[in-house]
Amino acid sequence: MHEHATDEQLLARVLQPYKEHCKYLKSARVTAEGTGGTGVTAHCTFEIPESCYIDDTGHLNAVEITICYNQMMYYTVAASVQWGILEAFADWTMDDFWKRQLPDILIARFDSKFRRPVTPRSFSGAIEFRSVQHRSPGGAAPLLIADTAYRYHDAEGGRCDGAATLAFTGLPG
Repeated sequence: MHEHATDEQLLARVLQPYKEHCKYLKSARVTAEGTGGTGVTAHCTFEIPESCYIDDTGHLNAVEITICYNQMMYYTVAASVQWGILEAFADWTMDDFWKRQLPDILIARFDSKFRRPVTPRSFSGAIEFRSVQHRSPGGAAPLLIADTAYRYHDAEGGRCDGAATLAFTGLPG
């Protein structure tokens, strides 16, 4: 297993498109099972001092879960490109990632299950890339489809988990 601690410069660049008060991801330790496969996981820490859009609910909500998912997913993909740890992105450069981060990485499906309320002030999360496949549906432009799973938890036993399918369009090359 290969493990990579948080790259502070990479994290800052990944979060650059976000408003300052919406930069929730604080750290991400990326692990890879073997070399180049799909067993890539990021273990992350988050802090949400206050919601960016609503009065304090006292718990993590669906909007914040999605923002946190995006941030840990973007970081994991950027780290995978930088360190060459996810085979599907082997031909990508960092410039390819930066060019495609916002317009070409789409959430095609997003499911959440709230098990117990999660305290948003300080919590942990993880994302796992379970599979990444090249597809050309109906002869259309090629794309990557990634199946991921994620989970969040806090020190008080709060828990939320789910799955998301990503579509990477506008592939380099």
